[in-house]
Amino acid sequence: MPRLLRIALPAILLLAALAALLVGLAFGGGADPSLIESLDPGPVVRYGLPISTLLVNLAGAGALGSLLLACFALDATRTEYNQALDIAAASAAVWTVAAGTTGFFTFLTVYSQPVRFDEAFGDTLASFLTTTEIGQAWLTTTLVAAGVTALCFAVRNQTLVAFVTALAAYGMLPPTLQGHRGGTANHDAASTALFLHVLFAAAWLGGLLTLVLVRGALEKGRLAVILRRYSTVALVCFVVVAVSGYVSALIRVETIENLWSPYGALVIVKVLALLALGAFGAVQRRFVIRRIEKPGTSERPWFWALVAGELAFMGVASGAAAALARTATPVPEVPTSELTDPSPAEILTGRPLPPPPSFENYLTMWNLDILWLLICGFGILFYIWGVIRLHRRGDRWPWYRTVLWVLGMLVLLWVTNGGVNVYEKFLFSSHMLAHMTLGMMVPVLLVPGAPITLALRAIHKRDDGSRGIREWLLILVHSKPFAILANPIVAAAIFTASLWVFYYTPVFSWATTNHVGHEWMIVHFLLSGYLFVQSLIGIDPSPQRLPYPVRLVILLATMAFHAFFGLAIMSGTGLLLADWYGAMGWDTGVTAIEDQQAGGGIAWSVGEIPNAIIALTIVFLWSRSDERETKRRDRQADRDGDAELEEYNRMLAERAKSGRPV
Repeated sequence: MPRLLRIALPAILLLAALAALLVGLAFGGGADPSLIESLDPGPVVRYGLPISTLLVNLAGAGALGSLLLACFALDATRTEYNQALDIAAASAAVWTVAAGTTGFFTFLTVYSQPVRFDEAFGDTLASFLTTTEIGQAWLTTTLVAAGVTALCFAVRNQTLVAFVTALAAYGMLPPTLQGHRGGTANHDAASTALFLHVLFAAAWLGGLLTLVLVRGALEKGRLAVILRRYSTVALVCFVVVAVSGYVSALIRVETIENLWSPYGALVIVKVLALLALGAFGAVQRRFVIRRIEKPGTSERPWFWALVAGELAFMGVASGAAAALARTATPVPEVPTSELTDPSPAEILTGRPLPPPPSFENYLTMWNLDILWLLICGFGILFYIWGVIRLHRRGDRWPWYRTVLWVLGMLVLLWVTNGGVNVYEKFLFSSHMLAHMTLGMMVPVLLVPGAPITLALRAIHKRDDGSRGIREWLLILVHSKPFAILANPIVAAAIFTASLWVFYYTPVFSWATTNHVGHEWMIVHFLLSGYLFVQSLIGIDPSPQRLPYPVRLVILLATMAFHAFFGLAIMSGTGLLLADWYGAMGWDTGVTAIEDQQAGGGIAWSVGEIPNAIIALTIVFLWSRSDERETKRRDRQADRDGDAELEEYNRMLAERAKSGRPV
């Protein structure tokens, strides 16, 4: 690939993005001067802020995409891997500068004051960066980007690079929690959708850009291999970007009529660019990769023309996105402080009280969490894909495992998106129902599905030194941290200790009142429960298996702690988070303390049902194990003429002859 082409293709991306941004700003009025002259930060800031934001997006994408390819597509022993990390380091350096500049321009926009070189200006800037949410967001992003820059230079170990990739992904979170987040009732959904949109668009764009830049370091035949791997990642990114983009547009546009607003028009531009990128991806997967994989063929000029077109449309989408961030939405974003007569629930949660809880409402009402909607969707899709792949090559996979896995994912979907999620912020009992279902019932359904075993059997083993999902899973299950966490005693300790630590420390308040804390809570309950159930009845590979009697004792001890926790909540007279659950303004005839005590009853009763199922399963597996051991001994006796019994009888006879006690 000529050096000129490697320079021209990124230039196409940047020029298309800048052109789309400037057109979008002019059309949407995102850079128009303020009607109040004293509040206008000036043209440098008005245009500099969206341009620096665009550079943040593009540079962050370059860092994340190259790190992702280094983790999942490139061989750490080849030049391609080191070059990808060099690209990540350079991109992260630009990301750092752009994020710092964006934070500074944001400060000038918010405070509407000229730049000065005195102590008062510095104190005001420091206060903005450390005490305001938006200032803290850009400071965090800048520091994370700087950390990624340093680590990309210092770290070359592929396992450590995976942690650097996770850090880069985290660096994209803080800015998405600011900006356009939807109206009062939708800010959590809008924030989640925006984060997913930015994260997966960055991986998509950055991966393609990295492919272009490392092409010169690829050995013969490597382009098709890496392109196929990138294509799979790009397909997942396309689905997530499309779904999250739809949710974001639905929140901020709402009606068809609003599509004719400047904001709606820019959304249409993004949709058209996304459709074009989908078409490029389809052509790439169906025709381009197959042509390149044919023996004796290599990429042609038309291939790089296709890549140039894809980068151009990515640039248009990126520029339109940066312009959208500076364009007023047709649906007003009204903070709670500006509502005329907010209810206590709206002041606390940002949402009005839902209808009184009922069995029907729990089954029929929905409060979508797009993150878990996508996780459950992909979880079912990839599992069934693995089963189909096994069947196509003639391998068997028990049908009940598939049924249990799909059922577990559907229950997880209901807990995170259904009626439980509607009431969880308002009622302690609903929160406890979610906790018990996530920590106990869902793992009891998912663990027998043996997803790791299925993945290890269905995913092809790589032979080029790179690490795919299969290789990373093997590293995980053979790692020392996993060996410690998968120990039944440790898993049980984590599971039981989490109950007390979570509810009787400030963690409970953070997880209840903060959206990021709420998502962390779901992950923690799910993983701690999964590790506990896996350590007792799991089918997937495990570093160690304790004898069945010991597992049963551990379970019974855990059940006792669990029941004691439920009884403590039931009999407690002090209200947990009294300034939250006790201040919602419910008028249903049930007080907050009564609802909390009902939650304790749920912890005691509902939580024990999965424990009973686990106990019965352990007993069943124990009996099956004894049966297998008996059959093994019988087969051994048939093979050697019952030599073991004959030897035992001979030993007894010798003892009798010698006068020793038998």
